Amino acid sequence: MEWRELLASRAWWLLLALTGPLVGQAFITAVETYAEMSGGVAGHGGPAALAQGLSPLDGLVVPTLGAYALVATFLLPFVAIRLVATERESGAAKLLAQTLSPQSGLALRLAAKAAVLLLGWLVALIPGLIALLLWRLYGGHLDFGETANVVLGHLLHALLTVAVAVAAAAVCRSSASAAIVTLGFTVGTWALAFVAEGREGLLARLAPFTPEAALRTFERGELRLAVVTVVALASLAGFAFAGLWIDPFRSIPSRAVRSAVLILLAIGGAALASSWRQGWDLAEDRRSSFPRADEAALRSLRQPVRVTVYLSAEDPKRTDLETNVLAKLRRVLPDFAVTNAAQSRSGLFESAQSHYGEIWYAVGSRRALLRSTTEPIVLAKLYELAGIPVPAAVAGPSYPGYPLAASPRGAAISFYIAWPICVGLAFAASRGRWRSSCKDLA
Repeated sequence: MEWRELLASRAWWLLLALTGPLVGQAFITAVETYAEMSGGVAGHGGPAALAQGLSPLDGLVVPTLGAYALVATFLLPFVAIRLVATERESGAAKLLAQTLSPQSGLALRLAAKAAVLLLGWLVALIPGLIALLLWRLYGGHLDFGETANVVLGHLLHALLTVAVAVAAAAVCRSSASAAIVTLGFTVGTWALAFVAEGREGLLARLAPFTPEAALRTFERGELRLAVVTVVALASLAGFAFAGLWIDPFRSIPSRAVRSAVLILLAIGGAALASSWRQGWDLAEDRRSSFPRADEAALRSLRQPVRVTVYLSAEDPKRTDLETNVLAKLRRVLPDFAVTNAAQSRSGLFESAQSHYGEIWYAVGSRRALLRSTTEPIVLAKLYELAGIPVPAAVAGPSYPGYPLAASPRGAAISFYIAWPICVGLAFAASRGRWRSSCKDLA
């Protein structure tokens, strides 16, 4: 029944029809830009620019699949809302609640809705897979690990969007109100990420787990257990919240109390999971990791490592330190903590103080001052404080870069013409089968 509801949804077919051109535009732009960075368009020779660091992850996979962030944010909620709102508005929800057991039947209905919506999203991923296939046919390189990681990020992003939309549809009386609530949630997470930028405290801890920030983690090639768990918990809580409000046999006070308990449990679980440091760098160029020899040496440290930073949150040097050193240390050191000792966001009124710009590293009882944010210098100082020898560099192949001066042959026809026509034909065929089924039942 849920699958037939999805096939009868014009919103889903419109989502499919628009996904092709959106992905196609992103793909064509990415291929042309990649060719320019590689030294020219196919057939026009030229020196390869930045070939050593040219990565298909940044140059093609992320911008092409980035179209799905727009689809999930602005189109997918309407599909999810329809599957819930139409049942409530037509009275079918009460009939279904009477024909099924109160608890297991409701859970089964919600599980079926979630499975069908995810299946519909997987169908919408077909244009993205076609784009990746075209890239391979052009002779482009794709690494399975980093590409699959980005796809997983978009899948979790869509799952969270569906959960929020279903929860909003279960509470609101109309589909329009549910759509506004869902969009308000999205805008609210954007505002949270914007306000938290350059700040410390609770906001800074929440910002990495907003939908867009979590997606950027996957796009960097990182698979962080904390991000996956928090997004999955939030999605599960959204469906559970919807189940409380879909049930017509519960009173409003009972729903409110149970919803409050559910939200508190979800927040507690997310707070616990957010402290997990386990993660994997799936990017082929290992951009978020130290060399393997250094990681092995750092994991062997049993002494606590503490870093005190006298840099404001908006100082570019602080950003370099976080990206080049601290984020990597958090994943490999067993006992690691950072204290941000600067008193303002900009540092304009701290620059005259004696401590501003200092970075203190402590390993056990030994401390040392550094002002550099360069990775080798910081690692050498940590080894010195820990009293261990600097690990010998292991010779290995460096990241070669994958330049490709190709033109997007056949992409415009595939995404702008062939895909919308196929979606239109499939929609007409499904409507014809739907009418035939209705006539047979009559």
